[in-house]
Amino acid sequence: MDFKEKVAESYRRIQDQICKGLEKADGQGKFEEEIWEREGGGGGRTRIMQGGTVIDRGGVNFSAVHGKLPEQIKKSFGVDEDDFFATGVSIVIHPINPWVPIIHMNIRYFELNEKVRWFGGGIDVTPHYIIEEDARFFHSYLKEVCDQSSPVFYADFKSWADRYFYINHRKETRGIGGIFYDRLNPEKSGLSYEEILEFSEHVGNSFLPVYTELIKRNQDRFFSDKHKAWQALRRGRYVEFNLVYDAGTKFGLETNGRIESILMSLPPQANWIYNFEPEKGSEEEKTLGLLKQGIEWIS
Repeated sequence: MDFKEKVAESYRRIQDQICKGLEKADGQGKFEEEIWEREGGGGGRTRIMQGGTVIDRGGVNFSAVHGKLPEQIKKSFGVDEDDFFATGVSIVIHPINPWVPIIHMNIRYFELNEKVRWFGGGIDVTPHYIIEEDARFFHSYLKEVCDQSSPVFYADFKSWADRYFYINHRKETRGIGGIFYDRLNPEKSGLSYEEILEFSEHVGNSFLPVYTELIKRNQDRFFSDKHKAWQALRRGRYVEFNLVYDAGTKFGLETNGRIESILMSLPPQANWIYNFEPEKGSEEEKTLGLLKQGIEWIS
């Protein structure tokens, strides 16, 4: 088994584990699987849960694709070769209860040849209502994950996430961030490819303990129609980011990816209200005030 096949097999196992864990956490919902093939090479496994007791809609997708890079991607990558391989797991969960946050995770590997190859990914949380204790828990957990591989990863990747998950036209972050990294290779990280794969696996394996804890803390909290209306507005912001800025969405569309799998990140419902202003002193106003870059959630 060569390296790229080893990565893909590891990611398949992570997809399986996460789906089993989320079904257990939801208690009722089950993932429906669709096996698909990509015209040009490769394919994947799309797994979607809808209408659970906790999860409104969630996707846990695996793909391993290969073929020819489009010219615009070659240009953006600054490469001449066009035979590529890419594999990854991509997750977005939209919960029913507005006090449970949206969560996103992606781990991926890209290869053109032995010299041009890298890992990317990250995990971030988008609360409809920011609960500072939960934010501290989330970031503390990610720091422990990062510290297993490098003492500089958390600070570097947390800052990267703050910059990346930013809705520039709204001047607000998508949520409380997390970690984000891209084009991670031995030259940039000081680690071997095997060690970077291990870090990628640690990130993937962090998903279940982090999200199941956030579900447990908040799934039984009372919510009103007002809370649900705010949730729909925050989901709208999520849609704006994914369709305007998200690099993974753009890559999937530009490489003839499967549209249903790419857009599984979108919620089943989202709203937009013209010139919405939250009530003074409200939980909604508090959350908007915390959607800023550079907040240090842990000391």
